[in-house]
Amino acid sequence: MSMPYYVSPEQLMQDKAEYAKKGIAKGRSIIAMEYQDGVLLVADNPSTSLFKVSEIYDNIAFSGAGKYSEFENLRKAGIQHADLKGFMYSREDVTARSLANGYSQTLGTIFSQEMKPYEVEILLAQVGEHPGENELFRIAFDGTIFHERSFVAIGGRAEALLAALQKGASEPLMDLHAALNHCVKSLKSVSEQDLQPDGLEVATLDRNRLGRKFRRLLEDEFSSLLS
Repeated sequence: MSMPYYVSPEQLMQDKAEYAKKGIAKGRSIIAMEYQDGVLLVADNPSTSLFKVSEIYDNIAFSGAGKYSEFENLRKAGIQHADLKGFMYSREDVTARSLANGYSQTLGTIFSQEMKPYEVEILLAQVGEHPGENELFRIAFDGTIFHERSFVAIGGRAEALLAALQKGASEPLMDLHAALNHCVKSLKSVSEQDLQPDGLEVATLDRNRLGRKFRRLLEDEFSSLLS
């Protein structure tokens, strides 16, 4: 009787990580950046039918890079968790930090116990009542949480995109017009194709809005801001 091949746990985890990273690298880039009135989210997304940036709760936005079906399942699970927690306790108890911890546990369990890891990277943004109180979280495929400041990028060529964002970063925070132009300029600098307005997805978490803070900008709106 032939013996099964032995693979060390270290090698197995390394193979899983490489597999997940390759899948994420194929995904298009997404940026979340703080601006004067909240958080701006810009995604390289030529699809007219699939959204990569979505509202997950009153003042929290969700975005994912990698395999769409997998991060869409995570988005739906996050909405259900947030709604249930807000209903049972208080709406103020639903925070990006608590959601990030939940996603971390889910992705960590899948990465360690399942044969195939999720090929996704998640971005969570929460707008605070005052400038400086915003929260930006990046959750990796293995459940690792990164608490970011000012801006964060996920998806393909994220490191190059972060370097481009850092070059033009300024204090104090930019207004929406300047922040959007800076994000699009950074995306163009690392993109292998010419980015057009119809290939972008733009949304904001605006603290000045009453009730729900998330707003998706139509192409005509952000095209005028880019002009």
